This record gives sequence, structure tokens and C-alpha cells, in this order.
Amino acid sequence: MKPSRNQLMITLSLAVSSLASAAAFGQAPTTQPTPAPAQGDKTNSPQVAPLTLEAAPPPVSAEEDAAIKAYRDVPVEDGAKKEQAGLDFLQKYPQSRYRADIYGWQVKYYYSKGQIDKLEAAGDKELELAPNDAQTLAIMGCVLPRAMNANTPEPQKRLAKAEQYSQKALDLIPTFPKPDNLTEEAFMKAKNLTSAMAYSGLGAVAFRRGKFADAIPHFEQAIKLDPQPDPVNYYLLAICNEKASHFDDAVTAFTKCSEIPGGLQAACKAGIDEAKKLGTTQLSAPK
Repeated sequence: MKPSRNQLMITLSLAVSSLASAAAFGQAPTTQPTPAPAQGDKTNSPQVAPLTLEAAPPPVSAEEDAAIKAYRDVPVEDGAKKEQAGLDFLQKYPQSRYRADIYGWQVKYYYSKGQIDKLEAAGDKELELAPNDAQTLAIMGCVLPRAMNANTPEPQKRLAKAEQYSQKALDLIPTFPKPDNLTEEAFMKAKNLTSAMAYSGLGAVAFRRGKFADAIPHFEQAIKLDPQPDPVNYYLLAICNEKASHFDDAVTAFTKCSEIPGGLQAACKAGIDEAKKLGTTQLSAPK
């Protein structure tokens, strides 16, 4: 049986979340989190934290190292057990140098389970510690504009944040070397999936802003790169094409969406007929 898109997402993402791939995907080293640059700093040179007693990381603990190894040894297939192990670790070691590791895993796990509030909370914590984790940036960039409604506070600030995260992920992805623990094929799939989510995030931001023509190429790129295309991208691409009066393209996207099992099938099937009618109306309108 073909794996679901969420299963593919967590399998590929977790495959590159080991120690060997942490550096490759922009995460801060597990020995010490990299501090984010201060707001308003306009220099491009990296900032080095002063070596003071207050700034120094806590001393290495054999017990803590054993605990993080035990956490990492929990199979990723047993998500609930690994989640609980991570929560237990964070409760026991709230200032651990390894907490970015756990937050990064939580982001991917909560995404696969559709637990958006938990995902956002874990993502915010991880990006404070590891601001260059491209996978978390891409996931957050994709989710933030999707998980909105009329009651979402400060929507424009949320969209700006999603846009920044998505673009930063795309800037980072090409710079990473392949981890030793991944085949070339698996690494390429992971990079493509991460890029697809970042492009989807940019498309969703443009869609929310009513810039439908701008959103179209982002959704097209997301669909092209995704190893198992997301029906949401097809659905939003179809709507954007319809709004831009590209009715044939809208029919094509709605059709693709309707062929993917899931909650959007009915809406996409209805969208096919609607786009065809709008196209016919446009053709018959007097010039």
C-alpha cells in the first residue's frame, strides 16, 4: 500500500533529523545552541557570544547524555512513545543543550498528526535555538498561512512571518551537503519535499493577500517538487487560476485534486464544473 503524504513527510524528515544530518539541514550543533542575532543588527558578520560564566552552556552531564541517547534510540515508527520520551526529557532537563533536537522532531511529528497548535509552539521554541533549521522553517512557513481564519490575531504579521520563513528555507536548502547516513535518492527527496513546503508557504501567503497571479508559480513549483503532491496545493492553484481567469488551467488543477483521495475530493469535483462554466461564459461574452 502506498504511504500517505503525512507518512512520507515524517519518514523523510525524521531520516534527516539524526546527528549526522543536523548540521546539513542547518540546525545548531547539539553541543551549544547558536544565539540569534539581536534585532536591529544590520551587519552581515556573524555575532560571537561573549565567553562569560553566564553565557557558557551548562557542563556536560553523563546522565543527560545517556538520557538523550535513550530518547534518540526510540524508534521513529513509535511516534507516541518518542513524543512522551521527549516531553519527559524536557521536563527533567529544561535548559538542556539538546532541547532543539527534541523540538525539531516534535515539529515534524505534530505536522504528521495535524496537531497545529503543538506544532507552532514547538517550532517557535526550536527556531529560537536553531534559526537555520530549513525543515522547521519550511513547515512553519507552510502551516502558518493555512491555519488561519477570521479570528486569527494579527493576520498580516503572521503572513509576513510565514513569508520570511519560507524564503529563508529556500535560501538555505541548496547549501547543505548530503549526510553520510542517507542515500542520494533519499536526500534528494528530503530536499525536494522541504522545498515544496516552502514554495507552498509562499503561494499560500500570496493567496491570503489576494495576489492570485503571484501565487500561481509558487504552487506550480511546490507540486513539481513534491514526491507525493499535496491536494491542498492543487486546490489553491485551481482557485488562483480561476481568479486570474485561467479557466482551462483551473479545470486541470481541480481535476488533479479530485483524483487524490481525501477531504477535498468533493470540492474539487464541484470546482471542475464551476471553472468550465466560467470559461464558457467568458467565451460567449460580447467583445
